[in-house]
Amino acid sequence: MSPYRIGSTGDEVRRIQEKLQLLGLYGGPLDGAFGGGAEAAVRLFQEQRGLESDGKVGPQSWQALFGSDLPANNISGRSLDYRCLALTGAFETDAPFPDCFSGLSGDFDGQGISLGVCQWNFGQGSLQPLLKRLCSEYPETARALFHDDLARLTALFSATKGEQLAFARSIQDPIRKRVNEPWGGRFKALGRSDQFQRIQADAAATLFGDARRLCGDYGLWSQRGVALMFDIKVQNGSIGTAVQERIREEFRGIATTLSPEEQETTRLRIVANRRAEAANARWVEEVRKRKLCIADGRGTVHGIEYDLEEQFGIGLGRF
Repeated sequence: MSPYRIGSTGDEVRRIQEKLQLLGLYGGPLDGAFGGGAEAAVRLFQEQRGLESDGKVGPQSWQALFGSDLPANNISGRSLDYRCLALTGAFETDAPFPDCFSGLSGDFDGQGISLGVCQWNFGQGSLQPLLKRLCSEYPETARALFHDDLARLTALFSATKGEQLAFARSIQDPIRKRVNEPWGGRFKALGRSDQFQRIQADAAATLFGDARRLCGDYGLWSQRGVALMFDIKVQNGSIGTAVQERIREEFRGIATTLSPEEQETTRLRIVANRRAEAANARWVEEVRKRKLCIADGRGTVHGIEYDLEEQFGIGLGRF
């Protein structure tokens, strides 16, 4: 499971707050926002139970609090593709699982509405097939989410692109480009649903295939290698020819005396640094932090701490 820590939000955090309050350890608001008060209460609880006092609610602390039932954010049993998608989604949205699948933005880029990890959107026609599949394969979920407006949504599937964009712009603030309620909440809830997450994973299958091929091209064999290449495909699109040559040249200088794991990490760091340096000058350091976080298996991105093995089950094992 992905541990709950400072910055985590949602129903499970509220559940933690309520339990700690019942134990007399937490006196803060039951708002579902994991702050300093919750962290201090968790540390006290961990000290009482003889657990590592790190202020995070991971599997051991969760079990001590609630028993054997795991929280909804347990993704350890999912496929590697799914876990990589969740990781990239977390980077894209600054939100933990499952909210990382609910990235939602308005018409700031002329695409109408963009939703999900890969920002599928109306403008490029990439979001409509996902919504159509939801309505076809999971009609009960669609009805539960969109209620009386479901007919309005399904009518878009046969509308022109202009009509689809007009709809998208009609349900958002024209200045801030934020999707209005109730549509904003509905799309967010859609992204959190297991059904739409599976649809997103299927839609990203081509990108996963490309990521695996890139791993083959560069001799990468680890789960972190797939995660890095998938993140490059989503955020950066590709690796240019000139960058490829620089990467391969540096690969030739890696000491053969290093362990296989050390060699793999070194290769990942080279790819991360060279691809970051090829990004727009304005974003180089931001891209570098994100890519090195994957290469090293841990790091801080947008002020959020990540441990890939602990949170996503992504390590140096073979994919």
